Amino acid sequence: MAGLSVSLRASTILAAALIAVTAALGSARSAESDQCAFPFTPTAYEDLKDRELFLNTIDLAAFNMLFPGDPFFGLPDLEVGPRDGRHKVPGNVPPVLLKAIGWIESSITQAAGNVPWGAIGPALISFDCGHGVAQVTSGMTIPTGEGGRGSPEQALVATHFAYNIARGAFILADKWNEAPENRPIAGVDTDGNPQLIENWYFAVWSYNGFTGPGADRSNHPLDPIYDSWPRAPYSCGPTGDGKGHNRANYPYQELVFGCAAQPPIVDGEPLWQAQEVTLPDLDSPVFAGALKLSNFVFPYTRMDMPTPQPFHIDPTARPSPSLRKKILGTPQLQVSKETVSVGFTPETGAMTGSVDVSNGGTGVLAWYATTSVPWLRITPYTGVAIGKDLPCARDAPCDRQGHFEVSVDPARAPAGLRNATVTVRALGTNQSVTISVEMSQVIRLGAPGITRN
Repeated sequence: MAGLSVSLRASTILAAALIAVTAALGSARSAESDQCAFPFTPTAYEDLKDRELFLNTIDLAAFNMLFPGDPFFGLPDLEVGPRDGRHKVPGNVPPVLLKAIGWIESSITQAAGNVPWGAIGPALISFDCGHGVAQVTSGMTIPTGEGGRGSPEQALVATHFAYNIARGAFILADKWNEAPENRPIAGVDTDGNPQLIENWYFAVWSYNGFTGPGADRSNHPLDPIYDSWPRAPYSCGPTGDGKGHNRANYPYQELVFGCAAQPPIVDGEPLWQAQEVTLPDLDSPVFAGALKLSNFVFPYTRMDMPTPQPFHIDPTARPSPSLRKKILGTPQLQVSKETVSVGFTPETGAMTGSVDVSNGGTGVLAWYATTSVPWLRITPYTGVAIGKDLPCARDAPCDRQGHFEVSVDPARAPAGLRNATVTVRALGTNQSVTISVEMSQVIRLGAPGITRN
């Protein structure tokens, strides 16, 4: 496991990316692309091949134990009950569904496919701006920070696996809460109980898009593009298990439920305990009637359905609170310089200064740099630095520091000598460091090689 090659790492991502055109998976985009939150690809830490770190993080996120109360990364309360009597309960989601979604979306990886296991490299960003483990697309398609920059929240989604996973859990819970105003209710006979895995059918469907016939990617189970019912269940397991493995043959929710029941095998072991899930029986008038194509009309009030039987409850035990501290660590922000000198000439352009960002503590430190004046540039302005507690695989590139360059925008810089500052923040903490920047414009006089500041 420690000596895996780049090609093996990439092949695993490729397996998840085969459905990219139709199911919003994908590999890292070009650093020059400006169609997503960042005009560059931030760095991220990639787990070891066993994904133990990421799987434990998924368990914490599912029980709302990562960032409870956070409006962006904490789970909201879930609305349950009949259409005319909804009430709220504390927000938890079945961990096995988050794991299956993570595998379908990204093979449970945070970095691009060419980054080896146990290494740092470009974050995983798909063609449609899906980021990281959970392939978070919502809120990641345009910069939402000040001055046309990606925001700190977007930086956490792109760079830090825990925040990415937590955001994916939030999105799934938010899709659940779109019923009944914008989605049908699953489990009208069980009070829409979210402990029942089968009742997440419409929420899982919505995670990839509540779409039907005619869409670029239809997820309607009765769309004629899919095989007739009953069809062989989808499997994330080995190809010889007698089940289906072509993702294009299944709507998204059947991919996820099938993956929960038939988990991927890594080094001879399943990544999680297989969990049976019952799909709606499309031969039964109860479900076929609710899901018929003529009912697929907003606000989908005629699609409410009972809980498919037998129903199941995820047996995953609530994690120990100590696991959170172990996973998030205690990052300590450090920078290599307190002062940086930069300059420019009209003839040659900007001269840059470089800064290294280190994590003197543990876990992943997601850093984010801003300037005090608009004529200073920072490239890139977000990334990660990791503590010594996180394993780096043997022979894997694992520069634990982050790096950025400070330069002047000649078109906006004032003449002469000027002072400014760069502030580097450790996102998710209250830590920040201020770096002094001295800018000077170099003016050439007469003879070549003679300059005056």
